Amino acid sequence: MIELETVLRDAGAHIAGACRSVDEAVALAREQEIDAALLDLRVGHDAITPVARCLDHRGVPFAFYTGQTETDPIRAEWPDCAIVAKPAVAQLIVAAVAGLLRRPRHGTHT
Repeated sequence: MIELETVLRDAGAHIAGACRSVDEAVALAREQEIDAALLDLRVGHDAITPVARCLDHRGVPFAFYTGQTETDPIRAEWPDCAIVAKPAVAQLIVAAVAGLLRRPRHGTHT
C-alpha cells in the first residue's frame, strides 16, 4: 500500500493535514486554506459527508480516494466527483490531485 502523504509530498504538495476523525477533518476544512483534497468515503465508521459539504461550500475541489468506488450512498450527492480507487499507483494519485488543482473554484466562500 502506498503512503498517500509521502506520494504527495514527493510530488511537491504541501499537506494541510491527515485527519483521523470526521470532526478533525471538518475543523481543518473550515479553518485551513486548502487548494484541493482527497477524501476517503469513510473515516472509521463515519461518513465523510460533512467534510465534503464544507469543501464544496468553500469551492475547494476534491476527489474520493476509496476502496468503495461505487457502493457508498455518499456518491449520490456528488455523482460527478472523481474517484481514485484504492490501492492506486503514485502517478494516478498525483494526476488526480493535479486535475483538481486545474479546476476553477466555485463555492460561496474562499
